[in-house]
Amino acid sequence: QVQLVESGGGLVQPGGSLTLSCSASGFGFSGLGMAWYRQVPGKQRDVVAHITADGGHSTYVVPVRGRFNISRDNEKNTLYLQMNSLKPEDTASYYCYVDPVTRSTNQEWRESNYWGQGTQVTVSS
Repeated sequence: QVQLVESGGGLVQPGGSLTLSCSASGFGFSGLGMAWYRQVPGKQRDVVAHITADGGHSTYVVPVRGRFNISRDNEKNTLYLQMNSLKPEDTASYYCYVDPVTRSTNQEWRESNYWGQGTQVTVSS
């Protein structure tokens, strides 16, 4: 059974930092590209960053580039997102999942809904 459990969110002041973790189980984590997504109420869930299966290459959307760092530990089946210089516009629920390409090309992931509960990040003074 696929499980994705996000943690590490919270309330932080602008300019602060948080590190999110995602514990994965029930699938071949080390063989799949993974990503962090975020969603605010009333809007779609968008990718923030994604990383290759071996962790050798990562990609970021422009608004977070230079501030966020995605990493993974394949021995621990865990995905991380280090967030620095946080801004109020980073406020959202954050989710981990397979990367966008895998979501669209892998039949199991395309036809399933394995989203976890997410973790809330609130950036406010």
